[in-house]
Amino acid sequence: MLNTAAFKAYDIRGKVPDEVNEELAYRVGKVFCALFGAEDVVVGHDIRLTGPSLVKALSDGLRDGGANVIDIGQCGTEMIYFATAYLKTDGGIMVTASHNPAEYNGMKLVRRGARPVSADTGLEEIREMVGVDEFPHHLVAGKARGLLTKQDIMTPYVEHLLKYIDVSRLKPLKVVVNPGNGGAGAVLTQLEKRLPFTLEKVNYEPDGTFPHGVPNPMLEASRKQTSDAVLAAHADLGIAWDGDFDRCFFCDEQGKFIEGYYLVGLLAESFLQRYPGSRIMYDPRLIWNTEAIIRQYGGVPVLSKSGHAFMKQCMREHNVIYGGEMSSHHYFREFTYCDSGMITALLVLEIVCASGKKLSELVGDMEEKFPCSGEINRKVADSKAIFDLLRTRYGAGKIDTIDGLSVAFDTWRFNLRASNTEPVIRLNVETKGDRALLEAKTKELLEQIGGEPA
Repeated sequence: MLNTAAFKAYDIRGKVPDEVNEELAYRVGKVFCALFGAEDVVVGHDIRLTGPSLVKALSDGLRDGGANVIDIGQCGTEMIYFATAYLKTDGGIMVTASHNPAEYNGMKLVRRGARPVSADTGLEEIREMVGVDEFPHHLVAGKARGLLTKQDIMTPYVEHLLKYIDVSRLKPLKVVVNPGNGGAGAVLTQLEKRLPFTLEKVNYEPDGTFPHGVPNPMLEASRKQTSDAVLAAHADLGIAWDGDFDRCFFCDEQGKFIEGYYLVGLLAESFLQRYPGSRIMYDPRLIWNTEAIIRQYGGVPVLSKSGHAFMKQCMREHNVIYGGEMSSHHYFREFTYCDSGMITALLVLEIVCASGKKLSELVGDMEEKFPCSGEINRKVADSKAIFDLLRTRYGAGKIDTIDGLSVAFDTWRFNLRASNTEPVIRLNVETKGDRALLEAKTKELLEQIGGEPA
């Protein structure tokens, strides 16, 4: 029986070759055709060394399943989203393990219109079908083998990115860009030709061995690389991307890492200034700053469970123009409701230029009014027991369980949720302008949670 441990809530991700290998990729491709009746499918891969062989096996499975395959080569996840919509295909599959270490790989799957395939929208069925001893070859029996073509979609993709900003509003900023030796550099090279910025490049060349560490800007060592480069270059700000560049992270001109939470507020403000009365979506982990901005600018708040499948579905159902997660996933209606690290970077750069303010000034007021702990991860032996303990101990607060456990009091609140991708629980705490209270409550909660840092 094929090992299917790599199937997660939102994607397929695991170690190569024990959990992710060519046989798995081939079967996923073949089942994708059978389950969704796909006739044309876009594929691509990130910078990992195992990407090309997995794409070949995946393509063979798709073709044997009767689908024509369009291979766009090395790319980012958002380029698969774009190509699926732009080329009007029946689906797209990105071979990537995002910010995981080099020995990992996996797949992110979407259907027509770049709709995500997650555990409750087909991924669980795929897992069951690929894992059986007798693979169901009869599902696609009699279908003619599909064709394989290669297509470069960089030019139309970059043209699409530039539609989100007014280039005439931009000024000649000095910007540190850190792809972490992931795939973002190829896109930045094309954007550089069209924008007035001076790019100070760090870990710029794609390298699947990750010579400067895992391309995960959430790690302290990765943040420091960007921060140090900002200070050394006297840059206006720094931007770092994860390996498949569907997320980006910011440092201000002082080299200080900006929590993704405040970027949600910054972008919400920008969209509501341009499109008054629009719906703005956000996740339950940290909410007060975002809700205050939505109220201030006359928007309509839409709260959604975190996780890209839930967020994208929520956006479609409520016609949300922009949505953001504090984990630095930012979603855009005009980008088929998908997340994009490149669009986010361009919009923030435009805001900095048009405002005439430094990034630290743009988010400083938010940080003072609603300080937060940042996400704190803990490995615990019994997560359910922790949730039960905290729900009982803080039962006097306003409790919400749309995503994990949220408890709000007049001046502080917290959210605790179990990760969908890792065996950890995640804590976020925020207050209304009281940093001493923030530190005290964060310490108090961590003492009750126990466990080990993750």
